[in-house]
Amino acid sequence: MSFLYAKDTISGQSARAYATINGSVELMFYAKKFEAKVKKNKKEIKTLGKRGTQNKANGFSGTGSMTIYYTTSLFRKMMLEYTKNGVDVYFDVQVTNEDPSSSIGQQVTTVKNINLDEITIAAFDVESEAMEEEVSFTFDDWDMPTEFSAPELG
Repeated sequence: MSFLYAKDTISGQSARAYATINGSVELMFYAKKFEAKVKKNKKEIKTLGKRGTQNKANGFSGTGSMTIYYTTSLFRKMMLEYTKNGVDVYFDVQVTNEDPSSSIGQQVTTVKNINLDEITIAAFDVESEAMEEEVSFTFDDWDMPTEFSAPELG
């Protein structure tokens, strides 16, 4: 029976993330967690000769969130620009997952046209050793120019 070697699992600490905002590339060293999901939009279709309702995909929705250490004003400045002047900012984030101890190589994913939903504008917590904030967003496109290779099996 074949099995996956533990060394081929990917350490989350080995990731790299870069945001491209207004043509400027920023290393997201303050990010603790990043997750982007795609969900298919589907329509129910009823047809003659079939009692069950069928489903047909007709697009997708992209949503996500990131947990960041409370160490950057970048996202607050973006939201301030929108709330004060009506200028909305869209940006891309490229995530590279690559664990040097794994045989599967790297995967690079670019999440495109990210638009912030909600941010924390001010916070404090007297019991926190390292303050964090949650940032939610939507996006409308993505690419995966590099994908993992198949793992070596035991």
